[in-house]
Amino acid sequence: MVWTLVVPVKPLTLAKSRLVRGAAHLPGPALALAFAADTVAAALACGPVADVAVVTGDPRAGAALAALGARVVPEPPGGGGLNAALAHGARTVRERRPGHGVATLNADLPALRPAELGRVLDFAAQFPRAFLADAAGIGTTLLAAAPGTELAPAFEGRSRARHAASGAHEIPLPDVESVRRDVDTEADLRAAVALGVGPRTAALTGGLALSGPAAG
Repeated sequence: MVWTLVVPVKPLTLAKSRLVRGAAHLPGPALALAFAADTVAAALACGPVADVAVVTGDPRAGAALAALGARVVPEPPGGGGLNAALAHGARTVRERRPGHGVATLNADLPALRPAELGRVLDFAAQFPRAFLADAAGIGTTLLAAAPGTELAPAFEGRSRARHAASGAHEIPLPDVESVRRDVDTEADLRAAVALGVGPRTAALTGGLALSGPAAG
């Protein structure tokens, strides 16, 4: 199956405040943009992915990610939060690509590896809807829907349980840690750096003395 990915990017000034308070005072907007750029670049390098649509109202993020080859979809009128933005993005891309599978992907996966993402998408193609839990086992980093199937995103908080309850099939693959490793805390960042982050994140975090033990 061929896929279009929908990646939500919140305003950079509001992003990653919990992380930057601990990570040696790294600049939150620059860090969030680096995460998103490394995520989008890796996704575009994944074989089953035809294109990536970034849902954002942030001009700086939109310009940077469009330069990488992503399509920018404005946030829906009236806002409505993350799930409304994802549903809007899915509807928008399906107007152009009705035969594609649609999958959401978190924007904070700086260690994302195209081959691992490809394995996840190939597995998801077996089901009408499927999702991948995050590394903590509480949230979701990817939700996929086959052509003609409503995405029905239920992100934020304990989204793993909500997606399972909605009938989506949980993806049980081992060895796809880079697709699970979203970054919200300093421990998450340490774990992502240990996996091997993309060049933009590496440029910001290179030489950074992160405190505390690594996650995992």
